[in-house]
Amino acid sequence: MTAIQPPHPPSLTGLKTDSLLVDRTDAVVTLTLNRPEAMNALDVDLKEALRDTLAAIENDRSVRAVVLAGAGRAFCVGQDLREHARDLDKGATELDTVRQHYNPIAQRLASLPKPVVAAVRGTAAGAGASLALLADFRIGGPRTTFLMAFANVGLAGDTGVSWSLPHLVGRARALELLLLAQPLRAQESYDYGLLTQLLPDDEQVLPAAQELAARLAAGPTVAYAAIKRELSIGTAGSLSDALAAEAQAQAICGATADHKAAVTAFVAKEKPTFGGR
Repeated sequence: MTAIQPPHPPSLTGLKTDSLLVDRTDAVVTLTLNRPEAMNALDVDLKEALRDTLAAIENDRSVRAVVLAGAGRAFCVGQDLREHARDLDKGATELDTVRQHYNPIAQRLASLPKPVVAAVRGTAAGAGASLALLADFRIGGPRTTFLMAFANVGLAGDTGVSWSLPHLVGRARALELLLLAQPLRAQESYDYGLLTQLLPDDEQVLPAAQELAARLAAGPTVAYAAIKRELSIGTAGSLSDALAAEAQAQAICGATADHKAAVTAFVAKEKPTFGGR
C-alpha cells in the first residue's frame, strides 16, 4: 500500500497578494503587512496570506531569518472591524477566524525554526500587538504604541497573547494591560519588556530590524531553532522536561556541520562561518 503524503505547503514564489508584501534579500525574508489605508488591519485576505506564507517559510531551509513589518504609519491595529461588523450583521458570531487564521498564524510564528524580528513602527493593537509579541526580537521607535485592545470591543485576547504577554511582563502586568486596555507608549513598552530595542528615529526601525535579521541569518540557525524550542519547553514544563529537551537539542546540534566548523575555527583562532546545516 502506498502511503498518502501530506500536501506540501506553497512555495514563496507561488504566494502573491497585494495585502502582504514578501521581499527577500539573501537569506532574510521581510513580510510587510500592506494595508496602510486601514492601518494594516487584518482582513481575511491578509490573514490567509500571512498564514500560508509562514507555512512556506517554515519549510524553506534557504530562509534563515524573518522580518515582520507594517506599511505606512502603523504596524498593525488587529482585526479589521469593518469586515467583522459585516460578518456580525450576517449572524456570524462564533469567531471562526480564531481557529482558521489566528491560531495557525500564532503557532507558526512562535515555533518558526528561525529567528523572527518585528519592526514595530507606530501602533500595534489587538491581534497586531499579539503578532509582534510572538517575534523573538521587537524593535520600535518614538511612535511605537502597544494596545491590548481586546476588552475595548468586548472580547478576550487571542493570537497567543495569553501565552506571550505573561512570559514577557508577568501575570500581574499582563492582567493590567489586558483588562484596562490602555495604550502603552514607546518608553513604557521598552521598560515593560515589550520592546527589545527602542530607537530614537522611527525611520531607523525597519533598517535596524533587517540588519539584525541579516546578522542572525549568518549565524548557526540550527542552534537558534533548538534554543527556541528549549525555551518553549523549559518555561512551560518541569526541570526534567527542560533537561530532556536540552539533551535532545545538543544531540542534534552536536552533529551539525556548523558545530564542527565552529570548533575547528576556535582551535585555529579564526572566525567561524555558519551554513545553517
